[in-house]
Amino acid sequence: MKNSIKYFGLIAFVLFGLQMQAQDRDLDNMRPRDQRGINVFEAPKDTITSFDGVKVRVGGASTIQFQALDHENSGVPLIDIGSNFNLPTANLDLDVQLYDGVRMHLRTYLSSRHHPEPYVKDGYIQIDKLEFVRPGFMEDLMNKVTVKIGHMENNYGDAHFKRTDNAQAIYNPFVGNLIMDAFTTEVGAEVYYRDRGFIGMLGATNGKLNQSVTNPDASGVSWLAKLGYDNQPFIGADDLRFRLTGSVYHTNQVATSYLYSADRAGSRYYLVMENPEASAVGNFRSGRYNPNFGNEVTAFMINPFLKYGGLEFFGTVEHSSGKRSTETDTRSFTQLAGELIYRFGQDENFYIGGRYNTVEGEEANGNDIDLSRMQLSAGWFMTKNILAKVEYVNQQYNGFNPETIFHEGQFNGLMLEAAISF
Repeated sequence: MKNSIKYFGLIAFVLFGLQMQAQDRDLDNMRPRDQRGINVFEAPKDTITSFDGVKVRVGGASTIQFQALDHENSGVPLIDIGSNFNLPTANLDLDVQLYDGVRMHLRTYLSSRHHPEPYVKDGYIQIDKLEFVRPGFMEDLMNKVTVKIGHMENNYGDAHFKRTDNAQAIYNPFVGNLIMDAFTTEVGAEVYYRDRGFIGMLGATNGKLNQSVTNPDASGVSWLAKLGYDNQPFIGADDLRFRLTGSVYHTNQVATSYLYSADRAGSRYYLVMENPEASAVGNFRSGRYNPNFGNEVTAFMINPFLKYGGLEFFGTVEHSSGKRSTETDTRSFTQLAGELIYRFGQDENFYIGGRYNTVEGEEANGNDIDLSRMQLSAGWFMTKNILAKVEYVNQQYNGFNPETIFHEGQFNGLMLEAAISF
């Protein structure tokens, strides 16, 4: 009964928010949650304000997939999987314009693969002006500076801006994310400086996914930084956009680094390459790879992005190294990914695309392994808030020990996904 009341109240709150904000749902300096947010990376920086009082924006996302994948290996038993629907996922977003140049964001996973029950993913405050100190305070500097503070998705690399975040799948032209899915939510702060297309960011976090005051000796600072350029590189080239960024993430003071394992929402490829006792909740990272570096990680990512008319290229070059506290030598991994998308139709509401993704590196047992994934995708924006997409995926595993489930492993097949975001 209590749960029924809770969910009824939540639904009523969402519907009330939608009714109150139906006419004007955009907030200052916020990435749109619909098709307009595609190829938007950091939240936009605009000094023009529309603030006339506290404004609450209630949004969300809902996504479901039909999965038709097969998997096989050299002989170690795999769980029997067939063709059917996966668990629908849902997000609830609260965005609040608190003051002129001050915005709050809070995302709750209402349903996810690893947590069928609701839980908060992240939240932060974004400061673009210091008008709350006094009108015009440090105005010239703040025209180029943004500050984010909170328990939030950290801005390492550009790939996380195009990935699926539980039910928020409308930015991703594919169904799955990268094999090594760099994503983490940690308590910290990021300071941005933007001027004439150039962007710089410096951030620091406490390196913890789950916040706690226990085990103080395993606490420390994790550092991240980004430098890049994003603009039309030539005068008169209105159809051409070029972006290039380089990012770094470093930690060596925490008990465990979560850079490649923090996403508790789970992979889109349910139960592929899993053992017969696996469950969708307990084995929620199917198809991904975590190098398990432990407490010491240094990662670099370079991301080029080029768009000319409806043709887009986005690339990822990532090199990460690290070790566990029990290891003597540092191990390293290299991830490469390239995707080519062509958008066409009225308002670019159709697209076709392909992505090729590889991972190579040394496991803790000394094996040199490599994984490769090919994805072919097509999508249709029925409206700016509704996306239907189909993907063919083929992933190969090489170099793993014969006694492991990944030896000579592969999975392939079709995924259909329907995504709503508002």
